[in-house]
Amino acid sequence: MKKTDIKEYSKQELIGWLTDHRISPYRANQILKWVYLRQADSFDLMSDISKETRSLFLDHFTIGRLERVKVQVSEDHTRKYLLRLQDGHHVECVLIPEKDHYTLCVSTQVGCAQGCRFCLTAKNGFVRNLTTGEILAQIRDVQHHLLQETENPFPLSNLVFMGMGEPLANFDNLIRALSIITDTDYGMKFSTRRVTISTAGLAPMIPRLGEATRTNLAISLNATNNKTRDLIMPINQRFPLEILLETLKRYPLSPRQKITIEYILIKGVNDSMEDAKRLTRLLAPIKAKINLIPFNEHEGCDFRRPGEEVIHAFMGILLDRNFTAIVRKSKGQDISAACGQLSAKVAGNQAMLKPSADNEGL
Repeated sequence: MKKTDIKEYSKQELIGWLTDHRISPYRANQILKWVYLRQADSFDLMSDISKETRSLFLDHFTIGRLERVKVQVSEDHTRKYLLRLQDGHHVECVLIPEKDHYTLCVSTQVGCAQGCRFCLTAKNGFVRNLTTGEILAQIRDVQHHLLQETENPFPLSNLVFMGMGEPLANFDNLIRALSIITDTDYGMKFSTRRVTISTAGLAPMIPRLGEATRTNLAISLNATNNKTRDLIMPINQRFPLEILLETLKRYPLSPRQKITIEYILIKGVNDSMEDAKRLTRLLAPIKAKINLIPFNEHEGCDFRRPGEEVIHAFMGILLDRNFTAIVRKSKGQDISAACGQLSAKVAGNQAMLKPSADNEGL
C-alpha cells in the first residue's frame, strides 16, 4: 500500500481521516504539533498517542523530508539549499541572515512558466507545481537544519515566497500551505505580518489571495509602461499595467499594511529619470512601498546593472515625492542565490528539468 506524506493533509482532511477510522478528532492537533512544532520524523515518537493509533499511522502515512543535495554558503552567510524531490526533480530555497533573524525565500514550482527575461529560473521552463507538502517541507527542513546548529542564535521568523515559480499559479497548494504556516496552535506559528507572497502580476488571482489570507503582497512590476513590460515580462501581454494597477487599488489592506512594489533596475531598459517620475505617478493612488533591486547579472543574459549614480538618482526621485523606498541589497550573489538567479543546477547541469505545456499559470 502506497503511503501518503502527512504534510499533504490539512487539519480538516486529517480530522476526516481520523473520524473514518473511529479515532477522536482532537488527535489531529496532537499529531500536527508533533510534525510541525516538535519536528518528529517518526510516529513512534508521539508519546501522547496510543500505540494502536501510532501503528495505524505507520501503515498509512510517512513524515518525509526532502533530500538535501547541496548547501552553498555565501560570503555574506546566505545559504542556498538544493533539494531533491521524490520524483527526482529539484528546487532551491534560500536562507537569508538579517540583523536578528533569518528570512527564508521559498519556491512554489519546479521551473516557471512566466518567461521573465531577467530571471534565470525562467530559462528552465515550467515542469510542475510543488505539492502542499513540498512547500511546507522547505520551511520545516530548514528549521530542522537550524535546530541542529546549537551555536545558531537566530530564529527563522520571516518567509518570502519569491523563489522558483509563480506562487499564484499554484494557488490552491499555496493557500493550503499558508493555513499551516500561519496557524498559531498546531501549525508553524509564523505571523501573517512576516509572510510575503510575490507575484509577477497574475491579476485575476490577486483578489482571491486577499480573500484567503492576510499575508503581505509583493508585485514584481519592473516597468512603467506596457511596451517595456511586454518586452521583459510576457505576462503583461495578458494582464497589462492598467488592469494590474486597478486590481491593486482594490486590494484589501490593514491600516498599517502596504503593497510592496519590486522594481528591478536594468541598465538602459527601465532606469531613466522619466521612468522614476512615471513610477511615482502610477503608484500615487496605491498604498505602496518600493523595493529597488539593481539587476543581478548572470551568465547568458545581456541585461546589465545600472551604475551607482543612476540608482541613487532614481531613488532620490522616489524619496522626493514622499514614497517609502529602499535599495535592496541582494545577498548571496556569489553563489547565485540572489533575486532572479535560482536555477536548481546539479553537477553543472540542469536538474532533470523537462518543460511542460500543461501549466501556463492561467
